Amino acid sequence: MATTNPGKLREFQLAAGDVEIVPIPTGLPPEETGTTFEENAALKAAYYSQGADGLLFAEDSGLEVPALGGAPGVHSARFSPTGDDAANNALLIAKLQGVTDRRARYVCVIAVAERGKVRATFRGEVQGEIVDTPRGTGGFGYDPHFFYPAFGSTFAQVAPELKFEVSHRRRALDEMFTWLRSASR
Repeated sequence: MATTNPGKLREFQLAAGDVEIVPIPTGLPPEETGTTFEENAALKAAYYSQGADGLLFAEDSGLEVPALGGAPGVHSARFSPTGDDAANNALLIAKLQGVTDRRARYVCVIAVAERGKVRATFRGEVQGEIVDTPRGTGGFGYDPHFFYPAFGSTFAQVAPELKFEVSHRRRALDEMFTWLRSASR
């Protein structure tokens, strides 16, 4: 896996169960010029796979809020000028002031590439809603504000193992593993 985000690596390792996810040194990342998660994941996978032996995967993920036109979307990690979690969350809540439609979804797209060529992409989503007041101390990113109705709590309030059972990363990773095990790849 090509990533510089330790939170994402932890989530992928936990979601993968007994399959080991091995991070590769990434060096300077390519510029994420895509307008979709698919485009950015493919861009990163193709770029990093040029120097890797065998298959490599990279991902792009974030939060989409329909009432904000899909924002923060591909800009989730750099939504605010400073790009840190606290500032990103504060800006999200400020933009939602007075908005009653709080539906949101986490999206993860994984791209698998080999020698610079993208072989497949996989998408996972989880639906929830945004709450104004942060709840919980677990997770990272928007998790303290992402309320998941089936749990009756935010992603930051539940154990990592429980979150990963339904997470967008888990869903995309499961699709990738199904593809890897198939004879049709």
